[in-house]
Amino acid sequence: MPLAVKSLILLAACLTALWGWTQHRARSHEARAEAAFPPEGQIITVQGHPVHAVVMGKGPDLVLIHGASGNTRDLTFDLAPRLAQDYRVIVLDRPGLGYTPRINRTGATITQQAALLQEAAAQLGADKPIVLGHSYGGAVALAWAVTQPDHIAALVNIAGAAEPWDTGLSTYYRVLSHPVLGPLVIPLLTAFVPDSRVEKAVQEIFAPQEPPAGYMDHIGAGLTLRRHSLRANALQRANLLGEIEALHTRYAEISVPVEIVHGTADTTVGVSIHSEPLAAQVKDAHLTVLDGVGHMPHHSAPEAVVSAINRAATRAGLRPAD
Repeated sequence: MPLAVKSLILLAACLTALWGWTQHRARSHEARAEAAFPPEGQIITVQGHPVHAVVMGKGPDLVLIHGASGNTRDLTFDLAPRLAQDYRVIVLDRPGLGYTPRINRTGATITQQAALLQEAAAQLGADKPIVLGHSYGGAVALAWAVTQPDHIAALVNIAGAAEPWDTGLSTYYRVLSHPVLGPLVIPLLTAFVPDSRVEKAVQEIFAPQEPPAGYMDHIGAGLTLRRHSLRANALQRANLLGEIEALHTRYAEISVPVEIVHGTADTTVGVSIHSEPLAAQVKDAHLTVLDGVGHMPHHSAPEAVVSAINRAATRAGLRPAD
């Protein structure tokens, strides 16, 4: 056998062994994350698809939708328990994240996600809830309000993506959403990137504030690094601009009370690009601008977020005026 052929066979064997080791490490990382941070709530089946839901409290129904890369734990750390004193709170994992599996292999659209989560909420007895969305979840909440108008009482948008923007997709998301590069790179990230790297990224999202004490121990950073979550999140993020371009012309159709909360120091989703134009498009929308607050106002300024929810509930006739 020629030396070149032997060399190619040896190289192929080495690459196969390396890939097998990488997949093994990835599976081990995922197993540790899921053992340390199991589902917080119940898994319900919506038209044959599992959805993870955490339900707590009594009162008017309130659905909370997390942002990109996140899961229910971002909202159950403080906000959901705080709100459960006055509301029946339903926190849902979006498709592909947390413990709700992916809907498809192309990246569930914000409209598809809204439809699934609306049916999940209805199955839990909340046919017409107040809907709160943070960041990417804000876009899903807007899709809910536009496409499911009979199944929403009020909308609360927290630093939500709402309007088209002109900056390109980051290299990170371009690679992870690529049909060839994504499936090759993602297992390497799962296998070799430590949870501490995710925690550092979370700290950057909070800037200029710091994450509250105990937050990092609660959110389960390793859940974000699972292969299916990385892929689902990247595809959703890559498709988001086009989906918002198609949706944003319909915001004037929203007829329920709308409360918007956004910080001036948010460099992830800019208030002037998203929330200010949104407030102008929706009749009687109320925008609360928080000076010096970053992308996580539900942690950095929770009182302002709770006040916005209470206003939305009052405006919807679900709560007496304070």
